[in-house]
Amino acid sequence: MTPSLPIIPLPFGSNVHHLYIYNPMMVTDEVYKKKNQKERMLFLAKLLVYLAIVYFNLDHAAVYNKFTWLFRITNAMSFFLGANLVISLAWLVILSWYTRRRLNKPVEKDNFMLGLNRISSVLNTIFFLLAVMVLFGIDLFKFVTSITIVAAAVALLSKDYITNMINGLIIMFSDQLSLGDHVRIGDYKGKILDITLINLILLNDDDEQILVPNSLVFTAVVTNQSKQNVKKVTIEFELDRKLPYTPDQIEERLKKSIEGYNNTYVKDSFRLRTMDIKKDHVVFKVQLTLPFVDKALEQRLRRILNTEIITIAEKGG
Repeated sequence: MTPSLPIIPLPFGSNVHHLYIYNPMMVTDEVYKKKNQKERMLFLAKLLVYLAIVYFNLDHAAVYNKFTWLFRITNAMSFFLGANLVISLAWLVILSWYTRRRLNKPVEKDNFMLGLNRISSVLNTIFFLLAVMVLFGIDLFKFVTSITIVAAAVALLSKDYITNMINGLIIMFSDQLSLGDHVRIGDYKGKILDITLINLILLNDDDEQILVPNSLVFTAVVTNQSKQNVKKVTIEFELDRKLPYTPDQIEERLKKSIEGYNNTYVKDSFRLRTMDIKKDHVVFKVQLTLPFVDKALEQRLRRILNTEIITIAEKGG
């Protein structure tokens, strides 16, 4: 059985469509260009600051004899900025190469850039923590060698988080699941809003955000409805055996209830199947196929069919 997951209700009156369209990872080519330009300007600014610190360290080294605290600050800043510049340069190069490669392809649902952003954020965080250690005069080499046993214990205790992070990166760099896809993961279904290193965020039909651990995505049965060219609408129900209707008559009534929507589903895809015959009731399954994914149309058809099924069950026709 799928474990229960936290469900976060959205604020009353929130515009979910607005939230989804402007998700920072759901961007267009134009936004990518603007972001690329912004990152280039930021890279140049950081480079100038880094060069200024290096110049000050080389040309005014005597100042550090008086102000040792200033040496620690500039040393930590140069360490972090140097690492950050390398990460930013790699990010810009990969981004330029990737956008040129996908020149004629849509990038609204791009997992590659999502994964790249996550990795750069993690690396920047690691180097920032190391820079803080440099600021307080901690020898990084001695620190790393002294915490080997502790690190192994921490890794063992946090293996679930590490597994989630690795699974998250695998999802980001694959094309099986993308932002905006409508999926079913175990007992949970909805639209993918975001993919983080810890969990996958779904928006269900009740406008609630469901946090699904990345490890569950790899162990549960996942159905990606957006990757299919068609959408099947299935309703399973039970009827009393005493009702004076044959399966053909029930199918005909259900067909008639949605005759105004004949052009919205695939011709001849409507069918009623008898799944099981019990002592007091019969289990049926009605199924039809939509030519594309349309949640609003699916909900209308389900409501009409459910209403007709209730009418048959309660009034006997």
